[in-house]
Amino acid sequence: MLELSGVNVHYGKIHVLRDVSLRVETGEVAALIGPNAAGKTTTLRALVGLKDCASGVIRFATQPIQRLSTPDRVRLGIALVPEGRQVFPKFSVLDNLRLGAFHRADRDRLDADFETVFAIFPKLAERRHQKAGLMSGGEQQMLAIARGLMAKPRLLLLDEPTLGLAPIIVEEIELAISRLAGQGMTILIAEQNAAMAMRMAHHLYVLKSGRISLEGTPADLAKSPEIAHLYLGT
Repeated sequence: MLELSGVNVHYGKIHVLRDVSLRVETGEVAALIGPNAAGKTTTLRALVGLKDCASGVIRFATQPIQRLSTPDRVRLGIALVPEGRQVFPKFSVLDNLRLGAFHRADRDRLDADFETVFAIFPKLAERRHQKAGLMSGGEQQMLAIARGLMAKPRLLLLDEPTLGLAPIIVEEIELAISRLAGQGMTILIAEQNAAMAMRMAHHLYVLKSGRISLEGTPADLAKSPEIAHLYLGT
């Protein structure tokens, strides 16, 4: 579904991503873990076209996309749920969801899709007419993910979906991601919560100072002393 080969990204003179290569297979959940400022968000922004690549290739379903605009990548089936939720606070839940389907030709027929995301996030159904800015942080995160799903993506990118959330809300978000994965959704998660990522993902990549330092299955990485010490507290 997705392949990065030797991707380099700069912010001015700062070399943020250094020869990053990774793959996400169709129907797989992959996770990108690492500390703050490792380059996780930059990787996702580069994937969706919000940050230019200085070099390297990004392929989506074998098609090179690194020269395509963000709207064109969305039309191909890539949706980003950004860090910090970034919902539209003065709009209702329903209006936020409608905006997620903005590029779709059938956006006048969204009722079935509303019910699909409400089945995943029942709290949103209860608050469908409420302004997003009046919701809790956890509810806003659910709305952000639901808004991404309204684009009907083939690949869902989740940037720090559990950041700053209470443990009980993290469990709800994790359950929702598991449900999406069970339905065959291809997902790439950038996440500091390594324990959660290891429970969710089929394959993990460890990003450190802009480079992939380790990769493997959760079972493989659980054996790594570096992972155990830095990310799992053991």
